[in-house]
Amino acid sequence: MSLQMNAADAPINMRVTAIRYAADDINVYEIRRPDNAALPRAEPGAHIDVHMPSGLMRQYSLVTADGDERAYLIGIKRDRASRGGSRFMHEQLRVGQMLDIGGPRNNFPLCETASHTVLMAGGIGITPIWCMAQRLMRLNRSFELHYACRERGEAAFLDTLTALPQARLHFDSEQNGRVLDMAEIVARAPEGAHFYCCGPQPMLKGYEEATASIDPERVHIEYFAPRAVAACDGGFVVQLHRTGQQFEVPAGKTILQVLREGGVAAPYSCEEGICGACQVDVVEGTPDHRDSVLTERERASSRTMLICCSGAKSERLVIDF
Repeated sequence: MSLQMNAADAPINMRVTAIRYAADDINVYEIRRPDNAALPRAEPGAHIDVHMPSGLMRQYSLVTADGDERAYLIGIKRDRASRGGSRFMHEQLRVGQMLDIGGPRNNFPLCETASHTVLMAGGIGITPIWCMAQRLMRLNRSFELHYACRERGEAAFLDTLTALPQARLHFDSEQNGRVLDMAEIVARAPEGAHFYCCGPQPMLKGYEEATASIDPERVHIEYFAPRAVAACDGGFVVQLHRTGQQFEVPAGKTILQVLREGGVAAPYSCEEGICGACQVDVVEGTPDHRDSVLTERERASSRTMLICCSGAKSERLVIDF
C-alpha cells in the first residue's frame, strides 16, 4: 500500500541485520538500531511504517511482538504489481543497509483474556496472525489458527505451523480449488470466542459475511487495502476546535488535503484510511466514514474519524487533534 511520509512522526534509524526466506516471494526482515538498543514495545497486531529512499512509505505488520526487545521482524511479500515498495525490499535491500521506520501503531489489537480465539489468515496476512498465535501460546490461552494459501509453496512459516497442534493449513490446489470454509469455522467455534482475520480482499469479504451475526466486539479484521473510495463530495466547512480556524472543503478534495494546503500540520500517513494515523476527535457534526480502521460502534458514535478519507454528512464539522 502506498503511503506518504508524515513529518509529525519522528523516524527511528534502523539497520537490516538479517533477511530470511519464508516462502515463495516472501522474506522476513530483521531490523535493529545501530547501537542495538531496546525498541519501543509492540503488541500483537502492531505495524510499523518503513520509509523508502524514494520518500514513500510502506506499512508492514510485525511478525513477533515478544522475545528480542532489540529487534523487529517484518514479513514482506513481493507484489508483482509493486509501485516500488516490495520490489525495493526484495530486489535492492541488503543486510547492513539503513532504513528509517515509524511506529509501532496498532489498529488490530489482540484480546488476551478471551476464553477462546479463532485466528484466520490468507497469504501474507499470516504475519500479524502468527504474531498473535505466539503471544497466545506464551499465555497458555485457548486458540485455533486457520491458514489458507493457493499453493503450499506460498505458505510462510510452513514447517513451524505444520508442527503446531492448534494450526490447520488449507491449500486450494490440494482441495480441488475449494477455498477455506470460514462459515463452518465460525459456526463450530465455542460461545464467546473472539475472531481475527487478515488476508486478501475476497477472504475478508467472506469473513465479514461469516461473522455478520456475531457481536462486533468479538470480530476483528485487518485490511491491507481501502474498503471504500475516499469522500470527496465536499460542500461543507471543517473547523479546528482549539484554534477556531475554518476551512471550506470543496468537491474533489479530502479534509486532510484542505488542512495541509492551509498550513495545518495535521497527522497522516497512508492517506487510504487503513493505518489510523490521521484519526481525530469529532466535537460537532456527523462524519461520512470511509475508513477501514474504526469499529461499527466507533462510527455510530460520531465521536472520532479519519480525515484522510472520510467526509461530512453535516454542513459543518468541528474536529480536535
